[in-house]
Amino acid sequence: MADSSMTRFYREHGYVLVKGLIGKDEARAYREECHALLSRLRPYDPTWGSARRLAGFATELRHCHDVQFHSAAFGRLMLDPRFTGVAAALIGSENLQLHHTKIFVKPAEKGSPFPLHQDAAHFPHTRHTVGAAIFHFDDAPEEKGCVRVVPGSHRHGPLPHVEEGGWHLPPERWPLEEAVPVEAEAGDVLFLSYLTVHGSGVNRSDEARTTLLIQFRDPQDRPADDVHPSRGQGMMLRGFDPLTGP
Repeated sequence: MADSSMTRFYREHGYVLVKGLIGKDEARAYREECHALLSRLRPYDPTWGSARRLAGFATELRHCHDVQFHSAAFGRLMLDPRFTGVAAALIGSENLQLHHTKIFVKPAEKGSPFPLHQDAAHFPHTRHTVGAAIFHFDDAPEEKGCVRVVPGSHRHGPLPHVEEGGWHLPPERWPLEEAVPVEAEAGDVLFLSYLTVHGSGVNRSDEARTTLLIQFRDPQDRPADDVHPSRGQGMMLRGFDPLTGP
C-alpha cells in the first residue's frame, strides 16, 4: 500500500519510484520469463522512426503486448496486492481496472530510445486517472536507457503531439536530454500518470534492459476515443466495476 508521502509525491510530480516492490529473486525470475516468452514469438521490432533519428544509428527493440495471455506468471503479478494496493492508492480509487500490458526489452548496445511523449496521446480518457507501472526486472542505470521524466508536466493536461515517426512531442521543444533520468534497480517499480511527459534513452550498455508495463485506470474513467484495444482491457485487478449493470 502506498503511504501518504508517496501519494503526495505522485500527485505533485506525476510519478514516483517505489523501491523494492518485488524482491531481487522475483525480478530475476520474471526477467527469465520475459526473455523466454520473446524467444517463442516471431521477432518484431516496434521502434519508432523518430527514435532511430534521435539515436542517430540503427537501434532495436523487442516487445510483446497482452503478456498475461502468453504466460501465467504475468497474470499472477498483475493481481499481486503489493502492486494493486499502490496503484489504487495513487489514483485515489479502491477499484483498479486493466488497460493493457506490454514487455519492453532494449537489447544491449543498441536498445531503442523513446522521444518524450504522453501516453494520453495514444489512448485519451475522460477523467485522466490512467497510470502506468513499469516493473524493472534488471538494473536500469542511465547508460541502459532508463526512463526519463519531466516532473510536474502532468499538470499541463493533454498536449499536442507529432504523428510523424511515432506519436511524440516536438523534440525541438521537448528535448529528451533535458528530462530527469529515473535510474532504477531490479525489483523497483516506476509509477507515472499517463499525462506525465516521459521517454527513455538508448541502451548503450553490454546488457539488455528488461521491463514490464502495466497500464491501469479507475473503472469509472472511460476512453474518450475507440483506440488502442487490447485483449485484456477491462479486467478488474482490484475491487469491482461500479459501471457493471443491465
